[in-house]
Amino acid sequence: MKTNEITTENIKKGQAVYSKLLLHIYDFYVLKLSNTYFWKCRSKNILDMFLKNTSSNHLDAGVGTGYFLKKQSLAKNTRLVLMDLNANSLHSCNNALKNISPQLMVHNVLDPISISIDKFDSISINYLLHCLPGTLPQKTILFKHFTEKLNPGGVLFGSTILNTANQGNYFAKKLMKIYNRKGIFSNHHDSYEAFESIIASKYTDYKLEVIGHVCLFEIRTNS
Repeated sequence: MKTNEITTENIKKGQAVYSKLLLHIYDFYVLKLSNTYFWKCRSKNILDMFLKNTSSNHLDAGVGTGYFLKKQSLAKNTRLVLMDLNANSLHSCNNALKNISPQLMVHNVLDPISISIDKFDSISINYLLHCLPGTLPQKTILFKHFTEKLNPGGVLFGSTILNTANQGNYFAKKLMKIYNRKGIFSNHHDSYEAFESIIASKYTDYKLEVIGHVCLFEIRTNS
């Protein structure tokens, strides 16, 4: 079975790594160590984007530990929905944001959001796309699912690690290969050119920025 095939097994494999143990070290290992030394995009770059775009009517998908949300000054009356397939991530993030009382949703982002839910002013999908199985055209269907749940003038934003295989140091290249082989990442063919082409074919108001191996993106709906 190829790791980039979209199967139930591969979808679960990409998120199953987020055990309770990993979540305890995630902020240090991924957001401090890996981002700084392997992916060459300091977490502050992603945080700055979050601070700029997060609204008081927000959905966060692929929540991790909720690191970036914890850095926001969210008011108690913020409407916050957390979406993930991994119960460990949802509960970890929920515990860290109890003052907001977020709503939790267990959902596969490659499926349409079929339940009736009020639309959002902002949606974030951070470090999620590169963990999903399938080709970029298959995976980026999630952009359609999420932009359909945005209010006019709303923003969908986030970040993804690209497979810039010919760049970076030895350890970054080695780590990328290991993660793809194990199914933790499925970004073997996720180039900037392919990503930009897909976004440009579907949206007119967007911004892409590449820092190291990471692409930051913002997509806005018409107001």
